[in-house]
Amino acid sequence: MANQEDGISRRAMVSGAAVGLAAAAASAGPALAKPQAPAQGTPATGLKDPRSAGPKPPFQRQSQPWPGLAGKMNPRPDHGETSYRGSGRLAGRKALITGGDSGMGRAAAIAYAREGADVAINYLPDEEADAREVIDLIRAAGRKGIAIPGDLRSEAFCKKLVDSAVKQLGGLDIVVSNAGRQQAHASILDISTEQFDWTMKTNIYAPFWIIKAALPYLQPGSAIIGTTSEQATDPSKDLYDYAMTKAATTNYVRSLAKQLAPKGIRVNGVAPGPVWTPLQVSGGATMEKLENFGGDAPAGRPGQPGELAGIYVILAENGSSFTTGHVYGAAGGNGLP
Repeated sequence: MANQEDGISRRAMVSGAAVGLAAAAASAGPALAKPQAPAQGTPATGLKDPRSAGPKPPFQRQSQPWPGLAGKMNPRPDHGETSYRGSGRLAGRKALITGGDSGMGRAAAIAYAREGADVAINYLPDEEADAREVIDLIRAAGRKGIAIPGDLRSEAFCKKLVDSAVKQLGGLDIVVSNAGRQQAHASILDISTEQFDWTMKTNIYAPFWIIKAALPYLQPGSAIIGTTSEQATDPSKDLYDYAMTKAATTNYVRSLAKQLAPKGIRVNGVAPGPVWTPLQVSGGATMEKLENFGGDAPAGRPGQPGELAGIYVILAENGSSFTTGHVYGAAGGNGLP
């Protein structure tokens, strides 16, 4: 009988407690109320519609001599100059970025500086106007910005580039091989041996020379990032030599990652689809293709370089310590990494 009474007593206590909690919740009002979902059709705060995040074709037909300047493009590409906000994810890091004057290299340079890294950029002397803007943005972020112009087709210069970056930055732990040459040709018969050699040396030889020169300085935790392309797996018929180099870039990323993982050095790649950069207006696309550039992507537009900046940050930061040998794509719904 005592056990039965105890059971009844306990049930009464639990019931009473439940009633008390319900009453307390009711009296507490909104503080304990169940969160309400936004009304249907009301956009959530902070969302950005990717369909309208950048200009759409048709674009104005325009042409520049190689290598082209972002500052003379219409519309100007968005590298994150006003939109990228850092949070210290690369504090104290030291990066070298080739092709850092425009395109994905410029976007990475801006993002790295705002994440706390000191940055050295390489570019061709003809790109000085774009490069000066980047250096100013790096320094405005309170970081050291180093400009090292020169032609990557020279092995001697590639070694000098690394040595100079290490000396001026006080070390090196991020290497981004981003510089590339892209020229459209309707037929393989239109590509001279000189032009073929130019593309190969810029896109493949230069990363080979730079990585070799940089390795003695890279400590465990360092990162190497290559810029490949959707062209590596879905090549256009008029980009025969360029697409070939991007397939090679994808493979050197995966091969080198296996080689350097035991040393604690990560190697990854970024594979853009159609992205609005000077490559397109300086011979990388026909006028017909330029006019509708990116229009066949499911997103209905080309990407902006700043939309890929976060990928370069993710692949460099310590939080991605188990990510190596991977290629991250950004193609607006088309292409494969």
